[in-house]
Parts: sequence; structure tokens; C-alpha cells
Amino acid sequence: MPDSERKYADFGARQVPLADKQALVDDVFRSVARRYDLMNDLMSFGLHRAWKDALVTAIHAPKNRPFGLLDIAGGTGDIAMRVVKAAGQEARATVCDINPDMLAVGRDRAAVRGLADVLTFAEANAEALPFADRSFDAATIAFGIRNVPRIEVALAEAHRVLKIGGRFVCLEFSAVTMPGLDTLYDLYSFNVIPALGRAVVGDAESYRYLVESIRRFPKPQVFAEMMRTAGLSRVSHRLMSGGIVALHSGWRL
Repeated sequence: MPDSERKYADFGARQVPLADKQALVDDVFRSVARRYDLMNDLMSFGLHRAWKDALVTAIHAPKNRPFGLLDIAGGTGDIAMRVVKAAGQEARATVCDINPDMLAVGRDRAAVRGLADVLTFAEANAEALPFADRSFDAATIAFGIRNVPRIEVALAEAHRVLKIGGRFVCLEFSAVTMPGLDTLYDLYSFNVIPALGRAVVGDAESYRYLVESIRRFPKPQVFAEMMRTAGLSRVSHRLMSGGIVALHSGWRL
């Protein structure tokens, strides 16, 4: 069903009014902001670093030449910092996120790492990006698209702000394809991850939602079609770690 016709959205394993989802997601990330990246390390046994390295490689920003990145839902600045470090001194990145708590973490880290001059942090909704058409050489979103109430709208916005020839890269959890791993992954996700959330962040429910939201996210082929509908071309995806994660790519041509 087109986003314009939907009245409800998935929030983990339950349906909520579409208009309510964003506030519920905001509450989740407000709760986990300060230890978000630490939890990523713990939950993935550090694998998220390799997945993000694959995203940076896919962006393939030109070395020491002007390059502008938009990192959508990139609050802590992790992806943006990786890209500008790889691209060199001419690269600039804008991190946009709807959650001010996540952005505050990102600003602090950029200052500590000496990157405040090349990173801009903007409080913005992925469904209504406050940037001009054809503004960026690349747009990324890592583990954030499934939290957007209207995914197709966010994809269309990402397409709109890309320059002609610009690339969109999305890193997101997917459906495990390796027999046996799927069962272990479910046991780990639904039992260990919420317990980790309770121990490290003091919040099991937010991490239960994050696990449930992964299971509700469209399969790679369905998401690819959503990207094409948004106007992106040469759409592709690559599964990693037995299908735990997929790296999606598309271009504005």
C-alpha cells in the first residue's frame, strides 16, 4: 500500500497509528543515545565496524577532492566521520537526525576528534529534508531506514537531494539466509540483546523494539523495488554475515 494511503505503521511487533510512530522511535533513541555505539559493539561482537567499512568502500569518495555527503539518521556521526577520514581534507559531511540527543553525542565526538570544521549536524526529518535539490554527491543511512514511518517518502527525499550521478547507500539488517544461523540469531536477538540493553543502558524495552523492527523490515528484493519507485537506478544489494545485514545501493542518473 502506498505511504499516502496507510494509516498505521509497524512499531516493532505491533501496529501503531502512523502519526504516532516517530514520537515512539524518538523515545527509544533518547533513551539509548549515550551508549548507542557501545551497544553496537557489544551486540554485533564488533562486526558493525566491518559492515560500516563496506559502506565507506561503496561510497568510494574521491581522495582529497571536493565531496559532499549527507548521512541521514546519522546522529552520532559514526558513518560521516568514517567517510571524511577516508576521503581526506576536501570532504564535508552533513549529519541529519530527528533526535537531538543523538546529535548532541555526534557533536561532542566531532569536537573531540578534531572534525568539527568538516561536519555539520542538522536536526531534520528524513521524510522532509531541509536541503536543496541536487545538493550532495552521496547520501547514506545506516541502520536507520527501518525506523522511518514512511520509508518510501524518505527514499524519495534521498533521491531528491542527490546530484546527478550521486549514489545512495543504505546499510540495514536483513533476513538471515544461512540454515541453522537463523535459529541461533533469533535466540540471541530476542533473549540476549534485550538483556544487554537492560545491563548496559538500563532499558530492555528499547532493544526489544529494535530487534522486532528488524523482523518487520522489507526483504531485500522488496526494498530494492521501493528504491526504484523512489527514482533510484542501478539498484543492487549485497548480503553480508550470512544475511544478517544487507548493503543496498542505488544511483541518481
